[in-house]
This record gives sequence, C-alpha cells and structure tokens, in this order.
Amino acid sequence: MINADKPFLWKKDVAQSVDLYNKWFMEFAPEAYRVTRIETTKQVEQGLKILEDLTNISPEKIKQHPSIVSVLRMCTSPPIARDRLTGLAYANGSIVKTLEEGKLPKRMKKEELERNLTAICGVIIKLLDKDIFTWLAEGKKPNNEERYRASSIVADRLCGSVADPIIKNAQEQRQLKLIDDFLQKRGYVKLIHPSDKPITEMKKGTYSFRMNIPVILENDNDKKVNIPIDVVIQRKNAKDVEYPILIECKSAGDFTNTNKRRKEEATKIRQLQATYGKEIKLILFLCGYFDSGYLGYEAAEGLDWVWEHRIEDMDKLGL
Repeated sequence: MINADKPFLWKKDVAQSVDLYNKWFMEFAPEAYRVTRIETTKQVEQGLKILEDLTNISPEKIKQHPSIVSVLRMCTSPPIARDRLTGLAYANGSIVKTLEEGKLPKRMKKEELERNLTAICGVIIKLLDKDIFTWLAEGKKPNNEERYRASSIVADRLCGSVADPIIKNAQEQRQLKLIDDFLQKRGYVKLIHPSDKPITEMKKGTYSFRMNIPVILENDNDKKVNIPIDVVIQRKNAKDVEYPILIECKSAGDFTNTNKRRKEEATKIRQLQATYGKEIKLILFLCGYFDSGYLGYEAAEGLDWVWEHRIEDMDKLGL
C-alpha cells in the first residue's frame, strides 16, 4: 500500500491537501469562473435574440431551442429551480431536465408536449423579472447596452447555480494535466486504447484519459455497463496479460461533500474486482478536503491513494 496503511500520516497529509486546494482556489478559481461567465453572457444574449428579447416566449421557440429553458428559469423573479418550474407548471416529471439537455421528450404525445410547453411558458411569462428587462414594462425594444446588462445579470445567476461544477471541472483538468506531465517526463506515451480490445492488451508504456471500462453490475451478473476511469496506465515493465493501473482524480472544497460521496469509489472497486478479480487496483488521486473518516472508509474498501501534494508517490506504483 502507498498511503492507505499509514494512518499516522493522514492528519498531516489532510492539512497539506486542504492548504493546496485553498491556494489553488484563491489563485485560479475566480479566473475559471470569469471565463465561464463571459461565455455564458454571450449565450444568454443569443437566447434573448432568439426569443425576440423575451417578447416571444412560446412552445414553438422551445421546440426549436429546448435548452433555452435553463436561461428562462434565471429570467424570473425570483429565479426558479427545475423542480419548482415543473411544479408551478403542473408539468410531467422530467420534462424540464430533458429540455435543458437540449432534447424533446421522445415518447410524449404531441398534444401532451404542447400542453406542457404552454404551461411552462405561462409560468415564465408571469414571473419575468421586469426590473432587469426594463423594456418589457416600457413596451420598447432594448438597445445593445440594455440587452448586455440584462444578459450579464442572468449569466451571473446561471453561473451561481452551477458554480460548483465550474470549479470541479477546472480542478479536474488541472489534476489531469499534472498526471500528464508526470507520465510524459517518465517516457510514457498518451494513446487511446481500442474499445473493442481487453484492457490487458493495452500497449506497455502508454496511458489514456477518460477510458470506459466494462463491468458487471453488482446485482445483475448478466448485465454489463461501462464505467469511466479518469486515468489508465499500462506500466512499461508490465507482464503479458496484466491489468493496467486505474486512477480516479478526486478534489473537494469541503469535508461534508466527500463523506456524502465516498461510497461512489467503493462501488467502483467492487464492480471492477467482481468483473476482473482482486488483482485489479483502483488508486485515488486526492486534492482538498478528505478527512480521516473518508480515508478510513476507503482504506477499509481496499482503496489506496496518492496525494496531489506528494505526486511522486506515483512512482511506488512501479512506473
């Protein structure tokens, strides 16, 4: 084991990991948020133009641009969550989520879809925030400055509602870049492994990001599903028909969230070992708020980890 069997190091490592995450957050997270906000503002502006500056919120427009519903939810006073919009419109359960994914419900009858969309439009129109969209009360067309100002406010609301995913994605990209640099310096080559070949046939001295690996479901031995693995590495000195090293990148900005989600990794390792045997290993690459409760749980499940602040521990994997 690398760290899972060394609880005497955990307290110090947790403190260093928290410090590293906080330092990154203060220096880089605002930039990640700013870039996303700029792009989101452009998307909102485009949405306003599609909806003729909110004077044409109709089922037809939503059919043409389903994902625009996520913008419309942030145009109301107060902004409303998906479930709240569904309830106020007495709409079918998952229709708002489906629309925001850019799709129309496939199995819904035409009349039912029309009823749902009409109800959604009615709720949005009634709750539009006219303090932001001043031109609606004045009955005039907005100028570019007014439209940009309103788009910025809606973009702030949108980014606020997805702030955690924005930060998580930026941190994940950073972790992958660190591993990429680490492996490149050791002569490893990034190479996509063919999906139709077993993972044991992965070329030695190569690695891949975001690889889907088939596993058997825990309670259904006949059904296989693909689970995504962040990093898959086949060692240079691997034996023939040897399983590659699997790594999951994990970062967290608070202790509560990690303890809520700690079962996810445990489920993955159980599925992997049920499919491939105890020889296959899943390593966690950690940065942030992972306390002793989280670490103890994962260690008990047979998981080991490498801390980002001590990435050189990866060499202990036999790279």
